Amino acid sequence: MQRLILASSSPRRKELLENLRLKFEISSSDADESFSDTLSPSEAVMELASRKSGTVAQHFSDCFVIGSDTVVVHDGMILGKPESGQEATEMLKKLSGNTHSVYTGVSIISPEKETRFYEKTDVTFWELSDEEIDTYIKSGEPFDKAGGYGIQGFGSMLVREISGDYYTVVGLPVSRLIRELRNIGYNLPY
Repeated sequence: MQRLILASSSPRRKELLENLRLKFEISSSDADESFSDTLSPSEAVMELASRKSGTVAQHFSDCFVIGSDTVVVHDGMILGKPESGQEATEMLKKLSGNTHSVYTGVSIISPEKETRFYEKTDVTFWELSDEEIDTYIKSGEPFDKAGGYGIQGFGSMLVREISGDYYTVVGLPVSRLIRELRNIGYNLPY
């Protein structure tokens, strides 16, 4: 029987895989999440996803291991997870009234090989007032999310429109993932 392992402790990625009705286990990765600033956003997210799946696959060599990473890019600059209210405010002010890109990279390691891919979605924010930004920061939601917001939660009020796959912004492009799992030899239940 094939085992599927999610190399992430993200509750959002867990929920997305559950929505696909897949049986899987979780083994979070302790991979280094730093990357060279010479990498493009797509290269960075695939590299980070590969590190995450690779560190977990060392302990599950007979399994299919999924690693994923997401970054927000505005004006060519990668925005990570804010570490303070001030940093979250600065990020949200940059994104206010503008369009940014969200890149999610995925690595699937099977017993035979690794497949890596990424998806990109453009997100446009409303023009945000200082009060809206302050209210959102006080919710506590920005601090564990790339770019300082979560589209699937309270942060949905910030988003005017998206162009691309919504689930890429949440953190796991599930439709593409299913197709790549099938291509790499994982026996889907449907």
